[in-house]
Amino acid sequence: MRVKILDCPIDTMDINATVLFIDEAIRENKRIHHVVVNAAKLVNMRRDERLRDSVVNCDIINADGQSVVWAAKLLGEPLTERVAGIDLMTALVELAKEKKYKIFLLGAEAEIVRAVAEKYGAEIVAGYRNGYFSKESEAEVAAQIAASRAQMLFVAISSPKKEIFLDRYKDTIDTPFIMGVGGAFDVIAGRVKRAPAWVQKAGLEWLYRVIQEPRRMWKRYLVTNSAFIYLVLKEKFSRS
Repeated sequence: MRVKILDCPIDTMDINATVLFIDEAIRENKRIHHVVVNAAKLVNMRRDERLRDSVVNCDIINADGQSVVWAAKLLGEPLTERVAGIDLMTALVELAKEKKYKIFLLGAEAEIVRAVAEKYGAEIVAGYRNGYFSKESEAEVAAQIAASRAQMLFVAISSPKKEIFLDRYKDTIDTPFIMGVGGAFDVIAGRVKRAPAWVQKAGLEWLYRVIQEPRRMWKRYLVTNSAFIYLVLKEKFSRS
């Protein structure tokens, strides 16, 4: 089942149902393109048609940000829970270890993605590479992933590059399950500390990130969070 928030369809599955759905698809060799949306992405989709198309074309769309869950409730389209990209990735890596699935890691700096690959181990990591490549090299990167014959692909590249890359090359990649995971590799490698659970539940993970990286994050969150609140209230009143 799906609801619609700011014209974006979002699946109501919780994390356990999502993992079961993905596992079944991998066993049946079906292709699944997964994406998560937060307040910033929903705002940016309003002005970036290519990003919007890349998101709505996905097979599973989960709400990553707690603010999206609150907005859904306010608009009378409640979601079961937030499904954070890093939490889903962690659950799927455990599934890979259990079911002997292979994964490919794409993104972040070379030393970061290498650290993540070493942490997970050669028994499940079919390949990895950093996320710094030119537009002219995209087809080559997609071919490298396909050649690994991995069952899962995790892409830690900033938005909208990762969404557009996956939408454009998923037929070439031909991996059963693909998803973008944002800055997850930095957290898994220990370079960035994730917000405590109570901060996440309070919907203040964005503030925690601003405190850690103020120069890079403050303007982004100030602009997109303000725009998100405005758009949600506007939709609420229009529905009323």
